[in-house]
Amino acid sequence: MHIHVHGGNGEAKFWIEPHIELAQNSGLSAHEISVTLRIIREHEHDISSAWHSHFGT
Repeated sequence: MHIHVHGGNGEAKFWIEPHIELAQNSGLSAHEISVTLRIIREHEHDISSAWHSHFGT
């Protein structure tokens, strides 16, 4: 499972499973990536639940 994050300067793709990690970055700063990783970790359960609800898996 993965998610895409869009910011003012670019976007990034993060793997959520099997563990949270940056898969791809196009234009986001190291600080933006760091903040995004923290938010993803804090909300991992909510993100996973919403992903499964949306895609029906």
